[in-house]
Amino acid sequence: MSVYRENHYVPVWYQERFLPPEIKERKFYYLDLKPDTVLSNGRSHSRAAVLRWGAKRCFRQRDLYTARYGNWISTEIEEKFFGEVDASARPALDYFANFTHPSAEGELFHQLTRYMSIQKLRTPKGLADLAERTRRVDKNQVLHALQQLQRLFCAIWTECVWSIADASLSATKFLLSDHPVTVYNQGCFPASEWCRDHRDPEIWLTGTHTLFPLRVDKILILTNLSWARYPYGNPLKNRPNPDPFRPAMFNFTQIQTKRMLSEEEVLAINYIIKQRAYRYVAAADKASLYPEAKIGKRRWDKFGEDYLLMPDPRSMTFSSQVIIGYGKGRGSDAFDAYGQKPWQPGFDDKARSSFEWETFHAFQGEFARRFGPKRRGLSFEFMRLDNEEDNKEYHNSHLDLERTHRKHRYKGHK
Repeated sequence: MSVYRENHYVPVWYQERFLPPEIKERKFYYLDLKPDTVLSNGRSHSRAAVLRWGAKRCFRQRDLYTARYGNWISTEIEEKFFGEVDASARPALDYFANFTHPSAEGELFHQLTRYMSIQKLRTPKGLADLAERTRRVDKNQVLHALQQLQRLFCAIWTECVWSIADASLSATKFLLSDHPVTVYNQGCFPASEWCRDHRDPEIWLTGTHTLFPLRVDKILILTNLSWARYPYGNPLKNRPNPDPFRPAMFNFTQIQTKRMLSEEEVLAINYIIKQRAYRYVAAADKASLYPEAKIGKRRWDKFGEDYLLMPDPRSMTFSSQVIIGYGKGRGSDAFDAYGQKPWQPGFDDKARSSFEWETFHAFQGEFARRFGPKRRGLSFEFMRLDNEEDNKEYHNSHLDLERTHRKHRYKGHK
């Protein structure tokens, strides 16, 4: 039983994805952002901030998942619940880290989103947030809530725009943090009320991006559709249909791939990951622990304004409804772009769709102007992958979109 009392809130198998195969000594540089102060010979001093540890010693806490009932203890949550979760997650992470079009493995999609949702909840930061969210102070009750709410974030993430970005051309690779499912919202500064202590901006705030490194050189970036269609509004406003407890539809063809990150972009992403860590970050090389040394001081909202985490809107389709026919007399089903069904208020809101049509095209034009004809993400349309670079005529047509629709950037929509 004792082996199950040493609880890795970032699993060892996941940590090992951040140790490149060429590294002979399988250890991390493990940075404590809040080293303890200890007394020695009547003097106080801080413990060493950087440790050289292997994965088995990192990101763990004794009895984090151990339930207690009087003098009796239970390790079943670690042994059976997390054991099954981690075992099913490995092939899902491999699949998406190596994802290529055309492919659509629905079971692996469900395994990945479930794992990400649980990973966000299972860390010390996540458990503290869950305790506050559910108003439970008893540890056993919080652990029970984790199992009940294990898919809390899945529906919202399902309806996001998915982008898989690649850091293989960058000398710097992704940081590993003690809260690997990181969220960024340009309106929520690290010192703001949204981000204090264990808190994170809600994923259903329209301007929130979710970042999840799949391995040392691949990262999944999820962006709310409402933000990709209208990135000029209030990032702290709820996206349409923010209810997390409902079914949702996912379209594999809209996953954006082939985005190659520059060194500066990887450093900026690592800076965000470090800023949103709870206490620890780790890397295979020591220099990667300090992205701020290379990028300098940055305004938090600047990352959003520069569209660091945005999918390429030119590789997105604009649709308002999805209609599913089940065949053989079993009827059909319909959703709008935000998962609302025909009988729900706000379903296929014509005013919102019209407004987003204008702002989305303005954004496509601005993106083309900022980044040129080469795409920063490719989706799969008309049975083929998008072209990596737009020809001159197509690029100019995108530039015209900004001029035509620019005025709509400054109009609000209730």
